[in-house]
Amino acid sequence: MAGRLKDKVAIVIGAGSVGAGWGNGKAAAVLFAREGAKVLCVDINVAAAEETAGIIAQEGGTAEVQHADVTQTAEVAALTKRCLDLWGRIDVLENNVGIVSIGGPVEQSEAEWDKVVDTNLKSMFLTCKHILPVMEKQGGGSIVNIASIAGVRWLGVPYISYHASKAGVIHFTKAVALQYAAKGIRANSILPGFMDTPMYIEPLKGHYDGDIEKMKAARHAQCPTGAMGDAWDVAHAALFLASDEAKYVNAVELAVDGGLIATCV
Repeated sequence: MAGRLKDKVAIVIGAGSVGAGWGNGKAAAVLFAREGAKVLCVDINVAAAEETAGIIAQEGGTAEVQHADVTQTAEVAALTKRCLDLWGRIDVLENNVGIVSIGGPVEQSEAEWDKVVDTNLKSMFLTCKHILPVMEKQGGGSIVNIASIAGVRWLGVPYISYHASKAGVIHFTKAVALQYAAKGIRANSILPGFMDTPMYIEPLKGHYDGDIEKMKAARHAQCPTGAMGDAWDVAHAALFLASDEAKYVNAVELAVDGGLIATCV
């Protein structure tokens, strides 16, 4: 089924990885390119985005890099213009950028709350604000927003801003999907469960006394499969939602979690 995104243009927000290995955005950008898309790799960390684009280039794909802080409307406007200047259209928007800060409503500072909510939720508002008019003008497009099962379930770790922002992502996505459905634009969210990616290690290791192996073992044990998923599990789900195979899939919450969401109360 090669070429599932042939002739399409995709913007991947958070296309770099925060550490060694494969994050969700990095995997999605590479997979989209393997399936024929031209990919604009957007990240606040230019070196990380360049690494992703370099992998795509080495594999014979097409990718460009754009630095952006997607909590800033001017920078989102600039990345939108850059993509149009490069390729003239935007068929897929995938929002991967997200951060975690430990703490409940008492422990977490107001500054940390604002930072997490801006990064995880406001960023999606801004990318949609600037890219939806492009998709509407061209008659269609697909938006894939990475949420989390933490948006609908308590997972044993107090990160109130993460819970709240990811819940916001889920309903934000549904609202966009229904508002724009008649215009040929789809919007869906992916709810990853426990994923073995670089993103979670630094912010969560303190909850496990700094013992990374203890943390990994505990997270593996919580999964019904006995093991966490990885970035490619999320990327393949994103590919399906981005592709025309999902042309009648809209406003869904796709859990990619090995069944964990069904075990939580």
